[in-house]
Amino acid sequence: MRLLSSAIQEGEPSPQRFTCEGENVSPEFYWEGAPKETKSFVLILHDPDAPRDNGFTHWLLYDIPPGVTRIREDLPRQAPVAESGLRHRYFARLFALRKQLDLPPGATAMEVKMALEGKVIEQTELMGTFAKSNGQ
Repeated sequence: MRLLSSAIQEGEPSPQRFTCEGENVSPEFYWEGAPKETKSFVLILHDPDAPRDNGFTHWLLYDIPPGVTRIREDLPRQAPVAESGLRHRYFARLFALRKQLDLPPGATAMEVKMALEGKVIEQTELMGTFAKSNGQ
């Protein structure tokens, strides 16, 4: 399984449009090669370099239907995205699951991660970076 983006290239800086110094919109993601037995997907964007314990999960999508292979750019926001400091790595992780998580809307990152246990068939990731232009 491969996770791809029209905006993010593995290990490269994210285009400004997708950062707090630009339009701060979510990038498009798409994937290929998911296992045939996939019943749902989870997509998590996590910054392990954020100055918090365990980093910061910027957003997550869960119970994505198995026929969906693309998340469009500029998804509506449910919650504000935190500011970032120096150079950070942003990991987009896609999980193919053997069943849906069936969590209520607004589940926390920890709740989603706990619900993933025993349900993951395969996972993949794509990492981009970002550093504010003023270095703050």
